[in-house]
Amino acid sequence: MLSRRRFIASSALTLAAGPLLAQELVSAETPLIEDPGPLRLDIGPAAVEASMTLPPTMEGDFEIPERYRATVVQVAPGLVPNDIHIVPASYHLYYILPGDYAIRYGVAVGQEGLGWHGQATIGRKVEWPSWRPTDEMIERSPDRYAKYADGMPGGPENPLGARALYFFQGERDTAIRVHGTLDPSSIGHQASNGCFRMYNSHVIDLYNRVPLGSRAFAY
Repeated sequence: MLSRRRFIASSALTLAAGPLLAQELVSAETPLIEDPGPLRLDIGPAAVEASMTLPPTMEGDFEIPERYRATVVQVAPGLVPNDIHIVPASYHLYYILPGDYAIRYGVAVGQEGLGWHGQATIGRKVEWPSWRPTDEMIERSPDRYAKYADGMPGGPENPLGARALYFFQGERDTAIRVHGTLDPSSIGHQASNGCFRMYNSHVIDLYNRVPLGSRAFAY
């Protein structure tokens, strides 16, 4: 995660010029500033077109906090439609629309020390995905995860929720996903083993919009 201590003074200006690799945003040649506040891609609210339907403000019986509701926002000029930008510092994921707009969703991110940053492409999309904890997860928490070493089929009880978008770098599956969750209260927190969780209604909405091969950036 880009902490207040590590955030780069020119990041917002760089993003306005177009999406770059995360490592370019954290170039050692760029001076750091002490307390700039979190990176933001959105620059203001936007009116929702009558033809656009966004997910509801309730997730089952759970009322989604206002800051994590699916919202159309204006974004800095030059961002590429269909790209995904994830800003862990604010727990937001942006799906870029034409005309310098985006849909902003809330996410949960990796626990301290497990956050993922970089660039990938959406190499696979799955409805009601199956799940197997990674070997690293089993090694870290065998009491919790070893019983799932043979995997768990998809369905309403699966921790990946209703949909999953798989991050690939070239032909390599990174094991990082954007996926749903059984725990809507975890959105807006450091709660995962590195993946990005969304409300099930939000990840279904995103799944239906994002094409295979789209780029994803996490800062």
